[in-house]
Amino acid sequence: MKRERQGNNYFARVSSGNTTPLAAFLFLFLLTGASCFSQPAPPPSHSSSTYDLSSLEWRLWGYRPEHWKTNFDFSRLQGSWAEYRDLPVHIPGSVRRALLKAGIIPDWNYGNNSILSEWIENRDWLFVTKLPAQWLKDKNKKIILYCDGLDYKGEVRVNGKKAGSFSNSFLPHTFDITPLLREKNNTLAIIFQGNPHSLGQVGYTSRIKDWKPRFYYGWDWVPRIVQTGVWDKVWLSVEDAGYPAVKDLLVTADAGEKKNYGTLLISASVDENYLDRKIKISLTDHAGKKILEETITGYELVKQKVWKNLKVNRWWPNGMGRQPLYTLQITLMDKQGTSLQNLKRTIGFRHITWHPCQGAPTNAEPWICSVNGIPVFLQGINWTPIRPDFADLQKRDYQQLLITYRDLGINTIRVWGGGFSEKEWLYDLCDEMGILVWQDFPLSSSGIENFPPEGTNEVCTMSWIVRHYIYRLHHHASLLLWCGGNELYTPDNKSTVTDTHRMIREMKEIVHLLDPTRRFISGSPSGPNMSAIRSNFGSGGNWQTHGPWTLPYTSPWNDPLPEGEDIWTAVHIYWEQNDALFISEAGVAGAMSAEMIKKYAGRYAPLPASLENPLWRNVNWWVDWKEYLAEHKGKEPSTIEKYVAWSQERQTKGLTIAVETMKKKFPRCGGFLIWMGHDCFPCPINTSIIDFDGNPKPAAYELSKIWKNIE
Repeated sequence: MKRERQGNNYFARVSSGNTTPLAAFLFLFLLTGASCFSQPAPPPSHSSSTYDLSSLEWRLWGYRPEHWKTNFDFSRLQGSWAEYRDLPVHIPGSVRRALLKAGIIPDWNYGNNSILSEWIENRDWLFVTKLPAQWLKDKNKKIILYCDGLDYKGEVRVNGKKAGSFSNSFLPHTFDITPLLREKNNTLAIIFQGNPHSLGQVGYTSRIKDWKPRFYYGWDWVPRIVQTGVWDKVWLSVEDAGYPAVKDLLVTADAGEKKNYGTLLISASVDENYLDRKIKISLTDHAGKKILEETITGYELVKQKVWKNLKVNRWWPNGMGRQPLYTLQITLMDKQGTSLQNLKRTIGFRHITWHPCQGAPTNAEPWICSVNGIPVFLQGINWTPIRPDFADLQKRDYQQLLITYRDLGINTIRVWGGGFSEKEWLYDLCDEMGILVWQDFPLSSSGIENFPPEGTNEVCTMSWIVRHYIYRLHHHASLLLWCGGNELYTPDNKSTVTDTHRMIREMKEIVHLLDPTRRFISGSPSGPNMSAIRSNFGSGGNWQTHGPWTLPYTSPWNDPLPEGEDIWTAVHIYWEQNDALFISEAGVAGAMSAEMIKKYAGRYAPLPASLENPLWRNVNWWVDWKEYLAEHKGKEPSTIEKYVAWSQERQTKGLTIAVETMKKKFPRCGGFLIWMGHDCFPCPINTSIIDFDGNPKPAAYELSKIWKNIE
């Protein structure tokens, strides 16, 4: 009762604004009984008995909403009313992929077939399996189900009885299924029930109450392809009471600015019954050579343990040096020296600082990034999800794409706020390849209104999302900074939000509490001006800006050319006069190859490349048919190849002028991230520089010369 009263008093204080952000977070951190949603427990890094549920045979059943509740037999895993029955499905995996493999829907990537699968989001879907008896034979232990990623809402049932519900794609979910188990013939069902109607590009950010990725509701580079499914790992853990004893592990690895030595800081929460137990700390390099081995107590781990002057090699961004990585193991032992719990992290040692741009206003944000004492121009792309149904992605999908980017010469990606936190593969591979990661929290603009939510429940939920992101990702050497989200503006859409906003302030306080050595910025863009345009050049307000994305670069909104200027004169003038300290988004549209357009056209003709053609109207934001006709005096191209050659040359020239001009200004400008990197859908034309099949467009190869400083 005491906790409940404290919780009510807290929310009253929050509603009235009579609490500090740090106090608010500490309350949420400590008060588990009054959480504003079902609080997920962090999964253990290792247990003596864990079972990967992807190894089981899973089946998929599809119902009209709620009908399964009166029809499905959870003992036999059968249902006579189901519209879609007993289909094979994998986890992680999406409903859409299972239906495609079963021949029920056509491939959504061809023509306008995506429309033919939109009905999926309006059904209830049951992922069901049988639990092996040998996994559950220890009657003296808890059986815990860990789900790292469920998209988006529903419940879990064991033998037909509800184990719990879930309603957040960005958080892990944990279920104690011990009381629901039988002696034998146990079944498990993960049930997905409905989706928000609209979370797409056009709407109202302040009204967001559903925590699900937004991009696949339709953005300027993807039609509506809303995912339902299990997007990350699911497993069972057979645990002793009180396990895991060590939680909330925080690891900071810093390096000497001038020399190869490292500093390691680790801390964690430890169950009170294990505070006097021994904990073995070991650090080894890739060859297994021991850098550190020491035994401490739980008390020391809680207080934070620090090691200095470790003999390590420093981690460098791509193009600046190697990326040596080290394995950190933390092992809790019982009184006999037997391992009770083992946590492992892969870390790298580097030192990152931020400095003012040359000639910047004294009050401006610092946008020169220094790694190990050397200033570096941050060059790269905005990273969006590889596919709408990202549940189906494999490690090789990330490998192929990131290898391409690395070989092109980038050193930075921005994981954009309208997607998701990405699978662990991305961060592991970026560690290995030297690609710095700018990580947005999952919050984005909505076109009509771009002001973040301010409600108590929404701020509370985002606080837990931020906490989870940090605990999950902070140890990665590649992680550069945290960002509040994408294009978050004041209600009048005239300026960027700052940490005076309630939700942004909470984010900042949590980052400073849990990851104090890493930078946090309120959003992208940030600073007085959202975009750098001719009329505000020289104002001192162009700090971290977005745009433009279209030619000529007279403004983000493609205003008419000034009198007496042709298109390429205007482009040169724009970038030569642009005084932004950092460009976190800017781009030029370019068509994918004629071969690709023909491959994915379905029943439609490739031409005309206009809104009159349903193929081009499906994802229509970047169509430049009018510009083509204007340049060719109204004459249409005779072949799709002629149009593509024109479009790709235009993209190549526009991007290379932009990136080359701004890079030459370094250190007056700290970096340039192109919008955008790759397609998740075969758009006939988009601002991407890598197409849906992973082929770099001509612009990518020319940009590579600039990124690699090749004359």
